[in-house]
Amino acid sequence: MNRTVIVTGGAKGIGAAISSLFAKSGYNVIVNYNASEAAAKALCAELTANGCSCLPYKADISNSTEVQNLFKFAKDSFGKIDVVVNNAGISQQKLITDITDMDYNKMIATNLSGVFYCCKEAAKYMIKEKNGSIINISSMWGVSGASMEVHYSAAKAGVIGLTKALAKELGPSSIRVNAIAPGVIKTDMLNGFTEDDLTALKEATPLSRIGTPEDIAKTAFFLASDDASFITGHIISVDGGFII
Repeated sequence: MNRTVIVTGGAKGIGAAISSLFAKSGYNVIVNYNASEAAAKALCAELTANGCSCLPYKADISNSTEVQNLFKFAKDSFGKIDVVVNNAGISQQKLITDITDMDYNKMIATNLSGVFYCCKEAAKYMIKEKNGSIINISSMWGVSGASMEVHYSAAKAGVIGLTKALAKELGPSSIRVNAIAPGVIKTDMLNGFTEDDLTALKEATPLSRIGTPEDIAKTAFFLASDDASFITGHIISVDGGFII
């Protein structure tokens, strides 16, 4: 039986690259989306047409009931859940004095609480099987902090703490929990940046380039694989050396 992976925020950008790589590598893939329905259905249609096993599913991960329904759908569809990639997230740049209660609460609900809810559901399924891999997408700003992204940095730092704690808790059940801290990656989150901004970011990166969604996808695939069977509780920086 093929392995099954749930990819939250799996329809666009990094999530789409992760969904595609796992699907093309023989996984059953649940592409979770919230607002990106057209993109999710188009991605799954393309992958299915190429012989892959892929299903879209709408769920707002900041809602624990919807997360429960997402995991039930995955289990009912494919019989098991082997890997969960918690990729869904939002970003925002604001001075702390301009961050509203709504801004802050939405950021924490999506980028931290959503990861918590998904990890909680994953644990319920994986503990029974004594096997599984959870991969949380944090950020280099969760490691070092970013000016004008206090709430984003706090949420992503929370993901790192959650990852380390959960790795200790689930390790005895042979469940691995790791996180990836991407650097500057070419996704829609860079749409507001000018060419000068992007040049400056490249110059600040020792490898002198912007990362790609595929860079993150390949790291996630490795962490999910048996080649990473003795790796847990780690935060893998995929940032071209931006933060050393």
